[in-house]
Amino acid sequence: MKYPGKESATLEFKSTLPGKQQIVSTVIAFCNNFGGRLIIGVDDNRRVVGLPDDSIDELINSLHQSIFQSATPVILPMIYSQRLDDKIILVIEVSSGMNKPYFRTSDGMNNGTFIRVGSHTLKATPEIIQELQWQSRGFYSDEVPVYTSTIDDINLDLFRLFLKQRKNDYNSPDINKMLMQYRLAVEEHKRLYPSVAGILLFGHKPQKFITESFIICSHFKGTSGREALASFDCGGSLFNQLNDCIAFVESRLSRSFKIEGIKREEQLEIPLKALREAIINAIVHRQYQIPGPTKVAIFDDRIEIFSPGNFPGPLQSDELEMGITYLRNSAICRIFREAGYVEKLGSGFLTMFKLYREHQLPTPTVIEGTGYVKCILPRPVLQRPLIQLTEHEEKILELFDVHEEISPQLVNKILCVSRQTTARILSSLVKKGLIRRYGAGKSTRYRKY
Repeated sequence: MKYPGKESATLEFKSTLPGKQQIVSTVIAFCNNFGGRLIIGVDDNRRVVGLPDDSIDELINSLHQSIFQSATPVILPMIYSQRLDDKIILVIEVSSGMNKPYFRTSDGMNNGTFIRVGSHTLKATPEIIQELQWQSRGFYSDEVPVYTSTIDDINLDLFRLFLKQRKNDYNSPDINKMLMQYRLAVEEHKRLYPSVAGILLFGHKPQKFITESFIICSHFKGTSGREALASFDCGGSLFNQLNDCIAFVESRLSRSFKIEGIKREEQLEIPLKALREAIINAIVHRQYQIPGPTKVAIFDDRIEIFSPGNFPGPLQSDELEMGITYLRNSAICRIFREAGYVEKLGSGFLTMFKLYREHQLPTPTVIEGTGYVKCILPRPVLQRPLIQLTEHEEKILELFDVHEEISPQLVNKILCVSRQTTARILSSLVKKGLIRRYGAGKSTRYRKY
């Protein structure tokens, strides 16, 4: 018999009784995350193997005692047996704790705190432990105060502009009150501190306080990532990062043209809105306590968007099209929604998958790894008809093996021909759809499609 369900952030199987330390670590991890069930008597293939009937009662009492004595704060799980056909299994059920972080008493908080990452139990980093402490005080991750900053580090003019332009217009003479209402600032001991969200969204210099809160955009040749063609760091506020990142990626994707009546419509090789949703999702839901930037990498066959941190709730990758939403950064989500960047919570992945289906493109993939989420957007394989090329045209195309872009001056130097001949050859390649031109005058450049 197969057990209904598969291993996840909230479910773990063990075919036999593991050691005491392993059981306590798993129970602590469930308590620090979203709760969960440890089921003993089911193997990794979900096959119910069962436990000896005569030892169940004694085992339940022993586990209650071990968990009670080994965890701080105290954890009181539900432990019970369940019969499936002719086999009996043991279930240890734990709720999400209210007094996080929970840890193994013998190891202390720094070394004995565990969390669930996908279907694995891992030791928590100092940044995760700090986040758990704030969770127990009722704060979302982005509502934590940045004690090294002051309200002067917030661009209040930019925040006022947001208040003026947002969908539900409301004017308040007390700007500090509005900052606290949006959880962009936190008052402690009669002093106002910007929150993580306040610094990231409206800070003058966000990276001064949250150093890894930027996006590295890279364009690689081929599919392996060994040779970088271009790279750009997107810094500043989250709004600046989003706009700069989309501009970088969009400029390096191919375009096609479609005639509708008398109008010529330009189409990107992948749906721009799908790209936008994927990048917004990475920015809004990433774990900013983890020291590491968001990364966007362009390959010949795909775009990868790497976001530090795991799913903010007990989600599986195959559940993303269900519209289920869990928040890690409540204040950031609210600002992005009211600023018009997010239509409604839970719609980002739905929109992305839908647009890829409508454009008959391969399905995007979302992977949850150890401390990261990666979204992979496939790029179409461009099939070009056989085109007759002259010897000079072939030499020009070979230049793109070592240059991301070329100038007429470079072509003129390589081919040793007149400027007029260079212009004619380049114009021919543009008409054949093999290269594209941008800029004007001495700034004219050509890039391969």
